[in-house]
Order: sequence, then C-alpha cells, then structure tokens
Amino acid sequence: MRDIQIAAAQFEARDADKEYNFGRIEALSRQAAAAGAEIVSFHECSITGYTFLQTLSHAQIDALAEPVPGPSTERLIGLAKQLGVALLAGLIERCDGRLHKTYVAVAPEGFVAKFRKLHPFIHPSIVPGDDFVLFDLCGVRCSILICYDNNLVENPRIAALNGAELVFAPHVTGGLPSPMPGRGLIDRRLWENRHRDPVPLRMEFQGPKGRGWLMRWLPARAFENGLYYVYTNAVGVDHDTIKPGGALILDPLGEIVAESTALGDDVVVGLCTRDKLDIASGRRYIRARRPELYARLSEPLPAGQRPEVQPGWRMMK
Repeated sequence: MRDIQIAAAQFEARDADKEYNFGRIEALSRQAAAAGAEIVSFHECSITGYTFLQTLSHAQIDALAEPVPGPSTERLIGLAKQLGVALLAGLIERCDGRLHKTYVAVAPEGFVAKFRKLHPFIHPSIVPGDDFVLFDLCGVRCSILICYDNNLVENPRIAALNGAELVFAPHVTGGLPSPMPGRGLIDRRLWENRHRDPVPLRMEFQGPKGRGWLMRWLPARAFENGLYYVYTNAVGVDHDTIKPGGALILDPLGEIVAESTALGDDVVVGLCTRDKLDIASGRRYIRARRPELYARLSEPLPAGQRPEVQPGWRMMK
C-alpha cells in the first residue's frame, strides 16, 4: 500500500431513479476529486435505491437489474475517466437469470472488480454471492464486504488473510427497530425540520440509532484485522426509514481518519498511510493464530439447515 487520499460519501438516494442517483454520484465525486481524493466510495445500491426493494415483485427487481459490467458500470467508467479517480457504487446485478446485490469498482482505465453480497436479506429473489474478492486499486490491495457481511467476524478476517489492506464497507443501515437499548426508528419530522432545528436530528444520528451503535463494533473490525475500513451509508429518506449517514474512514488502529457529521449529502476525504499497517496490532494478532484449534469454524451446518440471515429489525416486527 502507498499513501493515498480516499473519500467516503453519503447521499439521499431516490428509489428506482438511476438518473437522479447518478447525478448525486457525479456531484460528490467532483467534490472529492477537487479535495484530492483518488478513490471515491458510495453506499450499497447507491445507483438503484435500496430498502424499497422489499416491496417489489421478482419481475420488478429484474427490470431494475442489469449485467455487470453493463450500462451503469460503463457510466461509472466514463465519470472515472473524466475526473481521473476510481469509483465504487452499488446496484442490482442480473447474471444467468439470477439477481445479486453487487458492488462495482472502476478506474479511469476501466472495470476493475465486482463483489456480490454474501448475506442478502432484503428480498428472496436476491441470491447470495459465494466468494470473496481481492483487487488492486490505485496501489492498494482492496476487498469489499457489503453491510451485513461485516457483522460476521469471519468475513473481514478472511479478507485480511487474503491480503487485503483496506475493506470498502458500503451500507444502508441505522434508524431501525432493535432489541438493543436506545435503538429504533428516527422520526421523519426531524429530518424534514432539520434546517430550522438541527439539534434533535443530530442527537438521533449521533446516538444509539446511528453512530453510537456503529461505534460498538465497526472500529473493532478494523483494529482486530489491521485493516483500513471505508464505511459509506445512505442519509435521509430511504423508503419508510430515515438513515443517519455517518460516512467515515477508519485506520488499522481502529481510529477515525475522517468522518461526516452532516445532516445531508456529504463526502469526506482522509489520508490513508502505509505506516499504520506496519504498526497495527491486528497484523500481529493474525500471525499469532493457532489454526489447528479452529476446526469448528469450518464445520458444515447440520443437514437441512441453511444460513439464517435475520436482521434485528425484522425480529421486532
């Protein structure tokens, strides 16, 4: 890895409105490039919109989907060439009659990589990916884990073992029902009144419905594996919920390099440096492992049992 400026963005996407969403991706990418960023990352399904997918039929999702590479990928490549930066964004992929939640990385030179979410749950028609990805982007060895994928500690550990130095972690999360104290929905009226009275919404975004929950676990993923983490999230209205944004970059020590506290569309740029990888405790922990003791981690599930992907907000319905 070399020293590099990386951007994490957040914006309020519109459901099924690829044209509008691309407009926000372009504007924020220009802003990030002007601030010196060489890579700009956006949230999951930033091209298509996300939570509303649960209300669609298979045919409706299929109509929104596209191949990867495909039209949206080519449009991202065109923007990357124009700005001279690498870009990452999410959409629904159609491949061999199957639908995937996919995240795409492109550079000015063209298509670089894609990753299919390992643990999707928003709609039964979206099937899980079955592999990790490792790719070089602007001199950094990168991996991708989408939202729920980061909740399973095995996934970032595998990314680190595969040689990743940085994980892009696109999300659409926060402001959801949960059994955890203090969590729950964010009142839409607070969002709509944010310019007149920003304090109540900021308290919600910074509390256990947003940042407070995130800080319970995400810095640990970076710290315990000695990885940079680039976290992106939607902000504002997302179907029937309010998302708290909070785009941020964490270093391999679990410390925040850059963070957005904006109550709306924003992009933050942080310097990621090689030296922090060299001193990260997580790198030492990986070398201290005793794999001969971990056979249970690779045991198959009992016959007939399938992986259960159950977000907390569904348990509360």
